[in-house]
Amino acid sequence: MDLSDEEKRLLDTLRSLHGKLRDHTHATYQRINPFYEDLFEWKERGKYWSGDDGVTIYNSTTLAGKVDIGAHTWIGPFCSIDGTAGIRIGRHCSISVGTQILTHDSVRWCLSGGVEPYDYAPVSIGDHCFIGSHAVILKGVTIGDACVIGAGAVVTSDVPSNTIVAGVPARRIGRTITHEGERVQLVMDDGNPPDDARSESTPR
Repeated sequence: MDLSDEEKRLLDTLRSLHGKLRDHTHATYQRINPFYEDLFEWKERGKYWSGDDGVTIYNSTTLAGKVDIGAHTWIGPFCSIDGTAGIRIGRHCSISVGTQILTHDSVRWCLSGGVEPYDYAPVSIGDHCFIGSHAVILKGVTIGDACVIGAGAVVTSDVPSNTIVAGVPARRIGRTITHEGERVQLVMDDGNPPDDARSESTPR
């Protein structure tokens, strides 16, 4: 690459900054991030989007449209949050790595050769929900409070409060029991404790 002296100086400065930020992240959190994740603070991004100091949005995550996020919700890396038809995410939710939340699709547009429009429908996620890694939530879905969506699940229909779902398409595999001030219980429909299950349908 043919760089000017000024460009070489800037490149050296950038590499030095990268090294210092990487060392700080490794020493503080025992992790190595993509460079851009070290440059900008996740909670600052959450506050910029939602106005709430307690919201976290990783820099590798994309948000579009109208996405309302409740207090103390955590949205992890490499998620795609499509709020073109509107999304509500409640308080104290965890949206794990690689989750996709969709409020539109182009199926009819494609099949009609561009004659029909895109289809849109909003998504709502209640308070205190855990969305597992690489889950997909399709347009028009409502998820109640205190739900667990298993890793890799594809949610195509509504999920009542206090429900555990997993699979493709997602189906109920258990329920949650929550009482303020008491330990949360995950009760599986097959009677097995969730920590002992090892199948792909286990939420994690």
